[in-house]
Amino acid sequence: MDYRRRDRFPRGSWPNWIGPLLAIGFIIVSIQLIISVSRPKTVDYSEFRKLVSDGKVEEVTIGPSEINGVLKPTQSKEPEEDREFRTARGSIEEDDGLLPLLDAHDVKYSSTEEPNPLRTVFLWFLPTVAIVVLLYFLLIRRLGGSSAMTFGRSRAKLYAQEDVDVSFDDVAGIDEAVEELREVVDFLRTPEKYQAMGGRIPRGVLLVGMPGTGKTLLARAVAGEAGVSFFSLSGSDFVEMFVGVGAARVRDLFGQAQQRAPCIIFVDELDALGKTRSSGWTGGHEEREQTLNQLLVEIDGFDSNRGVIIMAATNRPETLDPALMRPGRFDRHVVVDRPDINGREAILKVHARHVKIDDDLDMRAIAALTPGFVGADLANLVNESALLAAREGSTRVQRTHFEEAIERGVAGLMRKQRVMMPEEKRRIAYHECGHAIVAYLIPGADPVHKISIIPRGFGALGYTLQRPLDDRYLATQTQLENRICTLLGGMIAEEIVFPDVSTGAQNDLQQLTQIARQMVQLYGMSPRVGRIAFSDEDSPFLGPGSQSYAREFSEVTAREIDEEVKRIVDTAATFVRDILTEHRDALEKLSARVLEKEVLDAEELKEVMDAASPRLVPGSERSDYHPHLLDDNTDEQRRQAEGDS
Repeated sequence: MDYRRRDRFPRGSWPNWIGPLLAIGFIIVSIQLIISVSRPKTVDYSEFRKLVSDGKVEEVTIGPSEINGVLKPTQSKEPEEDREFRTARGSIEEDDGLLPLLDAHDVKYSSTEEPNPLRTVFLWFLPTVAIVVLLYFLLIRRLGGSSAMTFGRSRAKLYAQEDVDVSFDDVAGIDEAVEELREVVDFLRTPEKYQAMGGRIPRGVLLVGMPGTGKTLLARAVAGEAGVSFFSLSGSDFVEMFVGVGAARVRDLFGQAQQRAPCIIFVDELDALGKTRSSGWTGGHEEREQTLNQLLVEIDGFDSNRGVIIMAATNRPETLDPALMRPGRFDRHVVVDRPDINGREAILKVHARHVKIDDDLDMRAIAALTPGFVGADLANLVNESALLAAREGSTRVQRTHFEEAIERGVAGLMRKQRVMMPEEKRRIAYHECGHAIVAYLIPGADPVHKISIIPRGFGALGYTLQRPLDDRYLATQTQLENRICTLLGGMIAEEIVFPDVSTGAQNDLQQLTQIARQMVQLYGMSPRVGRIAFSDEDSPFLGPGSQSYAREFSEVTAREIDEEVKRIVDTAATFVRDILTEHRDALEKLSARVLEKEVLDAEELKEVMDAASPRLVPGSERSDYHPHLLDDNTDEQRRQAEGDS
């Protein structure tokens, strides 16, 4: 089948030239009406001579074919435009004696020449063109169509078979998702194999994953592997300011897809269109719901055995309407997850194929430094590393370039030009060293990769970079407690060294408070509150998002939650203060080294800590440091609270 074949006038559309033609005709007719209304009244030539004889004419302008005049004002004082008149010139015999007649009655007169026809055409043509251009830019361009009659046309971008140059070789790190979609590719290539068995290919495939995991790339790879046409558009492309336009675009899209079958329709950001329909009586979202209803009807209406498959991507599946998710519409849900270390290594190698990488560079070591990165982050990492290498004049991209690009992505751009007071710089050094020492001493905490007091980004005056040794998909209670203590290290270090604290711990306090509240309110880790989750049922499915908490509990329970959160933070603060007070010498020496060099790596941290506290041997005394923030001493605390009250 020739996928380029199109009907002359596809369903729901008009030729592109009809809209401008109608606009031009409307403008010309309007101008003619305006001119006809504003022209002066017409009188007969004989009546004109009588008006002159009666002394009622004030002035006239004599032209080759007509005479224009103005009557004298009367007592009513009508405006001048109401006193204007025109008359056709008479014959030579009739005009004989006109000038003496005008002189006799003291009428002012003048003459004009015949207007140039080209000038008349130019005066008509120029305003018309200007109005058409203005209409095009203000109306058609603003509404996103090529003409006023194409609002109902689909905005999908069509990629022909030869234009889709992506295959599964360009997709790495999401092998499970690729295997799920190979069946779709096989059906588009050999549909007769499945039709002979009586099987039906899924009508819709929903790709679910975090932003940047490669959902759009995966859909293009399916089209490239199958060798079919590819329609690509976003969910917001259907919705327009005019009622009914979204439904018309859905009909037009599926009509074009049926003509070019086999093909793939890919709708990115499906949640912009397919959110759950409201059950109330208000009509605020009526247009979007009408568009969604039309989409549901079209998915039910077309036959997937003809080779039209709809694919969609979203990172908010919990907001989609249940009617979209049922079997028969989006039958198959493919999760495109964050890649593990093996996947990140494969993705880095794919993006580094066209970059000059140092031969000794170990990509697996770079992948180990990027836990939590998705495909888009890794692609940007390789590009930033290449730019840094080119800026420095290097011929190859080395490990240092990758590490600097990682820090740029995590903490922001380095701002060495920022001028800081010595006292502020000293305070920042103690703050960051407090983080580092606590993380170094607590067993199970993420290792410290780097300490820096060079400002980065918008608000980071310094940072302590920690890197986990492996990928984690769960967090234990001990790990969360270690994280709280590490975050408190900076503020407690300031309290020990300086007479007062600064505002530099604002972000640390926000993070540790959120962790402590989640431990009590979501994860059931508090013996006092119990193993109950007080959370919002509509919390985001993917990623941290903005967690909200439903008040489905009493004020007494809310007070207990707040008290338990405060107790956890206070216990952690006491624990951290004991550690930093005991190792005050290490804090002083490490801060002095950081002030001297501004940046320390993990080896230098170990060197300073071993020299300041030689008795700290990993695996012996270090293992005694454990916060135990959630020990079950609830009964004693309750008795104390009752006694205080």
